[in-house]
Amino acid sequence: MDFDYNSTRPNLILAEYGRNVQNMVDYICTLPTKEERNRYAQVVIDMMGVLNPHLRDVSDFKHKLWDHLHIISDFKIDVDSPYPVPARDAIHKKPELLDYPQHAIRYKHYGHTVERMIEKALAMSAPENRERMALSIANFMKMAYMTWNKDTVQDEHIIQNLAELSNGQLVLPADTVLTKLDFKTPPPGSRTKSGATTSTNNNQKSSNQKSGGKKNMVKKKNGSKKVSYRR
Repeated sequence: MDFDYNSTRPNLILAEYGRNVQNMVDYICTLPTKEERNRYAQVVIDMMGVLNPHLRDVSDFKHKLWDHLHIISDFKIDVDSPYPVPARDAIHKKPELLDYPQHAIRYKHYGHTVERMIEKALAMSAPENRERMALSIANFMKMAYMTWNKDTVQDEHIIQNLAELSNGQLVLPADTVLTKLDFKTPPPGSRTKSGATTSTNNNQKSSNQKSGGKKNMVKKKNGSKKVSYRR
């Protein structure tokens, strides 16, 4: 007895459509008249759309299904397609490689943006504009430094790095005071405590609403008598 296993069958060209669609497309290729092939192909196209509903979000939904039909048939199907038949070479064409920046950054925590800002400042002809630009760059460098390192940084260190990056062309006075930055980190567990307090307050409000907003009555026994009083 011969058994039909998938391991003995030819590989699926587009596995997401399954073996049945592959067999139907192969059957369409054997039909004698183009009228029959067109009619059966339209039925298979509708079925392919049902099997892959995520393709409906694509703008050229029908176009993609017809391309898949030709691919499944190994470009052997002869039907009147409303779209041009895709080229066999275009399927296996690799996308072009993206060009990545190859320049080296001297201080990576400042980034390439600072280097470009320094180039813009050096291109300024007016000394006043260049000095104001240098001060703005130094403040930006301090902010970038504090983003990566929460410890306090001396302004002299930023001024020195600016002079190094500009090859000594942008030099601020040593007594320059840069913008003060203060990154405060919440103490550990502060969010949990505030959340617990909020939850407790909400529970108290909920219990008061259920009791109609009235204060609870407390009863105590005093001998044989019961004494009631309000809080």
